[in-house]
Amino acid sequence: MQTASPFATRALGEKLAQHLRAGDVLLLLGDLGAGKSELTRGIAKGLGVTATVASPSFTIMNVYEEGRVPLYHFDWYRLNDVEELYEMGMDEYLGGDGVAVVEWPSQCPEAIPESYLEVKITPVSETEREITLTPCGDFRRISLEANDE
Repeated sequence: MQTASPFATRALGEKLAQHLRAGDVLLLLGDLGAGKSELTRGIAKGLGVTATVASPSFTIMNVYEEGRVPLYHFDWYRLNDVEELYEMGMDEYLGGDGVAVVEWPSQCPEAIPESYLEVKITPVSETEREITLTPCGDFRRISLEANDE
């Protein structure tokens, strides 16, 4: 799928949220500035979160509980090791009672669960993004194509 603007990337995230349920884990792959936080803002809106969604770069995780299911937004970019995640109770959030969105999962591969949706965001131009959804483990297939609804 392609999006043509940050607004369209958020809209795609909002559409994706309609297919998400408690226990789902999404791993967002993409370079700095690819649109991971924009997509997460759309997911948050689609889940019913009204708070401002900021990248948790310095806090590692932000929790938003006001939606239809909680949203756990992780940013593993600054992690030194998996112990930091376990100390903050990460195992309660990944695969727990909400939707977990993880930016920079490659920083802590040993913490990645067996089942997740890989969301790869690739810049095509200054504003356009190619977004690919790949279910891993026993994660179900999600299609956002207009003719599949």
